[in-house]
Amino acid sequence: MKQCILLTTLLCMTVMGFSQQPEKILSAQQVMEIVQRFHPVAKQADIFIEKAKADVTIAKGGFDPMLQNELAKKTFDGTDYFYYNRPELNIPTWFGVDVRAGTEYLSGSRTDPMNTRGETSYLGLNVPLAKNLLMDKRRAALQTAKIFRDASEVEKRNILNNLLLDAMKSYWNWAQQYQVFQILSNAVIVNEKRVQLVKTTFQLGDRPAIDTTEALTQLQSFELMKSQAWLDFQNAGLDLSLYLWTAQTNPYYLPETISPADNLQTINLNNVVLPELNSLLDAALKNHPELLIYNYKLDVLDVEKKLKFQELLPKIDFRYNQLGKGYNVLKTATAPLFENNFQYGISMGIPLRLSAGRGEYRKAKLTITETQLQQSQKQLQVENKVKSYFNELVTLKSQVSLQEKAYSNFLALQRGEEIRFQAGESSLFLINARENKTLEALQKLQELKAKYFKTQNALQWAAGLLIN
Repeated sequence: MKQCILLTTLLCMTVMGFSQQPEKILSAQQVMEIVQRFHPVAKQADIFIEKAKADVTIAKGGFDPMLQNELAKKTFDGTDYFYYNRPELNIPTWFGVDVRAGTEYLSGSRTDPMNTRGETSYLGLNVPLAKNLLMDKRRAALQTAKIFRDASEVEKRNILNNLLLDAMKSYWNWAQQYQVFQILSNAVIVNEKRVQLVKTTFQLGDRPAIDTTEALTQLQSFELMKSQAWLDFQNAGLDLSLYLWTAQTNPYYLPETISPADNLQTINLNNVVLPELNSLLDAALKNHPELLIYNYKLDVLDVEKKLKFQELLPKIDFRYNQLGKGYNVLKTATAPLFENNFQYGISMGIPLRLSAGRGEYRKAKLTITETQLQQSQKQLQVENKVKSYFNELVTLKSQVSLQEKAYSNFLALQRGEEIRFQAGESSLFLINARENKTLEALQKLQELKAKYFKTQNALQWAAGLLIN
């Protein structure tokens, strides 16, 4: 009767469950949120965006109004040659036209007769009629800075997409090692009970002494495996800690009291609906950060091509100033144009062979073609990665289902062997062999489930959807 009670207790203990969970848990979603908010690389991506915005501000400086003043005076041997003062306001515009307004004061006995003595004012403009009319360096710099500012947002998504993939790999590896440790911890508990059972039955004279050695050897083997599993779990936690940071940008080391919230043992993948491949491919082609970055590169190169085209045009600049006496600029501006009190000039020039212009423009077009080819290659790589991870995900789901059945069968065989052992028709050696196979099948099942979720994250990463 005592032996029957002990065997019944043993059968109950061989059910592969888990010990009591620690109070503190950490989920995959929480890890993703922590990484996006506090990881130094994520914050560096924010800095990258701010620097791109600063570059836009710098480029806008080319259109800042400029207030300048020219002052000169000469006296020699008691003679007042001249005194000249000219404050001027220059306002650049987006259309390449510079608006100028200023006043002049000239006095002295040795002044240039072409200059007007006394107080004068002017309001005028400088207009490029060919080269730099539609595009110039300052407009190109501003357009390029704005493109890079928008591209910095996409680059941040790309950085986080890659960072989250690595973080999720570490998380699921940590979750898997935790499950392995739990499985082996329960196996140790079961075998401790088994050792006590065998010792008791030996003392009752129902089992030979060699069975106590057999049971103790199995226990020691599992204790060794448990020790290694604990080490692997701790190291996996350290690896995951690389991605866990506090709001004060201090590293956070994952304590032993925290366990994964995602229990691989209880997760059922049979009812999981796989994503649709064509939808993933469409999303990847439209939203993948690495592909979008190529679009911004092409936009920048298009601006560069327009700027290089200006080198093929003749330089023709027109300058006109409406003049007036005194400092009343508004009164000067209302005077009739090209009738009286005006000054204008035209400057022209063009390289006869346009060698530099033709070379630079051709080089700009070739660079665009080169970038388009790189974009096509990257697009193919993205499509292949999505298809590859999708195929792997489908296969892993099938493998998990098969492994669950295999584990159930191994467990049934172990249970049957234990019943035979209870009836005196089996040996402890066969029970241990069956138990080893059951534990191997259970550990393999946790490995496949962890690999499934790693592949699921990799599929989202390949489609550029791991970060929203």
